[in-house]
Amino acid sequence: MDIREEFPMLKNNIIYFDNGATTFKPQIVIDSICDYYQNYSANAHRGDYNISLKTDMMYENARKKVKEFINADKLEEIIFTSGTTESLNMVVEGFFGNYLKDKDEILLTKSEHASNILPWFNLCKKNKCVVKYIDLDEDYKVSLENVKNAITSKTKVISLAHITNVVGDIRPIKEIAEYAHSLGILVVVDGAQSVPHIKVDVQDLDCDFLAFSGHKMCGPTGIGVLYGKYELLDKIEPYYLGGGMNTTFLSTGEVEYKSLPQRLEAGTPNIAGAIGLGAACDYLKILDLDKIHEYESKLREYLVMKLKNLDNIEIYNENSESGIVAFNIKNVFSQDTAIYLNDYNICIRAGSHCAKILKDEIDIKNTCRVSLYFYNTKEEIDKLIHLLKNSDTLYNQIL
Repeated sequence: MDIREEFPMLKNNIIYFDNGATTFKPQIVIDSICDYYQNYSANAHRGDYNISLKTDMMYENARKKVKEFINADKLEEIIFTSGTTESLNMVVEGFFGNYLKDKDEILLTKSEHASNILPWFNLCKKNKCVVKYIDLDEDYKVSLENVKNAITSKTKVISLAHITNVVGDIRPIKEIAEYAHSLGILVVVDGAQSVPHIKVDVQDLDCDFLAFSGHKMCGPTGIGVLYGKYELLDKIEPYYLGGGMNTTFLSTGEVEYKSLPQRLEAGTPNIAGAIGLGAACDYLKILDLDKIHEYESKLREYLVMKLKNLDNIEIYNENSESGIVAFNIKNVFSQDTAIYLNDYNICIRAGSHCAKILKDEIDIKNTCRVSLYFYNTKEEIDKLIHLLKNSDTLYNQIL
């Protein structure tokens, strides 16, 4: 069966090139969520009756699937969150809020997503620590050499996207982590754009924390993961307090918290989301992430080649390695291009893509972004290229 047949959204006569924002869901993921709501819709870790016990089993089985998907060492190292944003906030506030002191330095880049910048900005206001930036090379990439050049005796943490959401470069996280650890520096990884597209082995990378979202990897919205090495994760102060995360509390104010992972998952969890994410992990494992990356790379090469043949297109990340391509029609506002393409049922992203200080590097605020996934095709790219060709019709319609 054609893999595209497994995605109901692709039957809606649209070409979808905004996979960096969210991905479509295969029927197997949709079915897993519906099965929970239709057949055993109880709370997790709350009841002593059959459907609740099944919910417990399915929820914790999803955690096991995620553990295996990223090759974590322990089941307790997998914390379910609402997504990458919450995961990064939990790390920054719950761990580094106590870890970083006055004048300690945090290394980022100007191509990071807002979720990997704003929490650090906020922490700096409280702790008087300092954000510094790693220089990007001529292709807006991060090199190990530039990381080394940015490190000082005050550097305590490096926080980077594994793959950035605009430039689309794949960072050498393993090499960065090895060097950082030799100096006692911790490494946080935003895996929102990498975990869905390439094999991510946290033990091999040796990162200290990893955050990612389910909805960017064929899973549901509202579910994400925070991975952390157990000894570090165990030091995070609970981000939320409430039911399910405590063993007992007394009227005198004494509270005893549970161990990981429950201590960091207060309240009713997103049970359906976790089950759906587990199904997405199963699905991507069957497809094989190495094959997914290989296919996306070939598709990207084809797209870039076609775009370069157009005299009215400017490409900003020609030499990146992921399925993300940022471009503009010359002298056309990016949102106008997106609206024009929408008239032909083609979905792309336009704007700053939540990477608002990247403009300091590429000298432009807004771009069009095509972000590919394994269900996209060369035929879809051909249709996009046809509509982007320099012609009176194009400019008359847009302007």
